[in-house]
Amino acid sequence: MMATQIRTTDSTIALVNLDAQIESLERQAAWGRLGSRWGAELVDRLALRGQILSRIADCERAAALAEQLACQASTDGLAFLARARMRAWLHRFEEALADLDIAERLGLAGAEVAAERAAIFQAVGRYDEAMALRRAALARRADFETLGALAALHSERGEIDAAERLFGESRERFRGVSPFGLAQLDFQRGHMWQEQGDLGHAREWLTSAWFRLPAYAQAEGHLAEVEAVLGEREVAIARLTRLAGASDDPDYASQLSRVLGQAGRLDEAGIWRARAEVRYDELVARHPAAFADHSAEFWLTVGGDAHRALGLAKQNFAVRQTPRARALLSRALLACENGPAD
Repeated sequence: MMATQIRTTDSTIALVNLDAQIESLERQAAWGRLGSRWGAELVDRLALRGQILSRIADCERAAALAEQLACQASTDGLAFLARARMRAWLHRFEEALADLDIAERLGLAGAEVAAERAAIFQAVGRYDEAMALRRAALARRADFETLGALAALHSERGEIDAAERLFGESRERFRGVSPFGLAQLDFQRGHMWQEQGDLGHAREWLTSAWFRLPAYAQAEGHLAEVEAVLGEREVAIARLTRLAGASDDPDYASQLSRVLGQAGRLDEAGIWRARAEVRYDELVARHPAAFADHSAEFWLTVGGDAHRALGLAKQNFAVRQTPRARALLSRALLACENGPAD
């Protein structure tokens, strides 16, 4: 299925509006006027901006606010739902599930809690439980969100035909005006094809996500990876240089170092490699579970330390028994036996 045009709010306007919402809620928080509902909204808005712009500082701010909110509004299930989402982002999955249990005991039940629990089950490789919750949600309401979530789950299970069909159905059910959800759906679809090695389809959907939301750093970063593999290194380098300079996520510096090295620009590659190393070390020190996998990938490739990668890959696999985590661990074990991966 080709990426058809769906009209949404201009991406610049959408981001300006998101910034304005966050600023307004932050002011209320500073004045002590933020109740649990608006506090949870602030957490969600910050997390969304962090995900779109690859701004880890936003997500860390959201996580800190969620912790405060759960302490201050200890009888409100919304506060624990917000904290569960951010603890899941930090890969503190058992604590996140415990927060969802508390939210339900406090009377918060329904689609939001079930969706969050399904997302956590998927993240840790409990696919059957996640599938049961996703199918139950779809039976209640077959809309853009439920179809997209089920598509992503099939994709992660390697069930590509089912995932592709559901991605298409989800897109057809889109009825909103915000570009964020649709761009994220197209990114997931593109990433699925990238993982499958189908660079044509990957490029199509990653480009669709990036065109709709040019500030979507993750979409552009993966698009650059595809372009580099297709031999368009200078285009990829230009993209990654911009992303690495704008984002506090070291993945872009790591990718840039790799592509520069492939292009023979070794001095520049070394500069970005060093920058990525420092930042990965900072993040792993603060949030070890959340960044063990990406840091392991760095040390396995441009970092050139397979034994360090192995320790991180083991740490990641301890909390996520997914095919991707297992593959990372296997690669690290093999690299320790045979030498660093290229």
